[in-house]
Amino acid sequence: MSILPSRTTAMFVASLITAINVLTAVGFSVAGLINPISILPASDVPTDASFIFALYAAARTIPLAATTLVAIYKRSELALQVLGTLAGIVQMLDAGVGLYQRDLGKSIGPLVIAVLQFLALYLLNRSVRASVD
Repeated sequence: MSILPSRTTAMFVASLITAINVLTAVGFSVAGLINPISILPASDVPTDASFIFALYAAARTIPLAATTLVAIYKRSELALQVLGTLAGIVQMLDAGVGLYQRDLGKSIGPLVIAVLQFLALYLLNRSVRASVD
């Protein structure tokens, strides 16, 4: 016999972790616009190209966060599962970027968020299935 959180608890945890995930991504993309040196490797100097990359990051993270927050507000389990999976994949890829930059802080943080994201989604999925059965 396995012990699963209730559907309500699983939804709350998945919503909380997903909100933290997407708002963190928005924070870093906005930080890249306001203070590009904060996201660049220590040896790099901000350029127009780094600003344009930050614009692209913001153009993707802001709509993802807004859509995710609407899904959370509406308590849509399916939308949360889809958007949470996307947000988790984005964090995994961000961890890869951190590894490429050889920056442990930029690897560990996204990796931890991704693992928490996938764990929360797994528990949500299991609790939804258990309540249907």
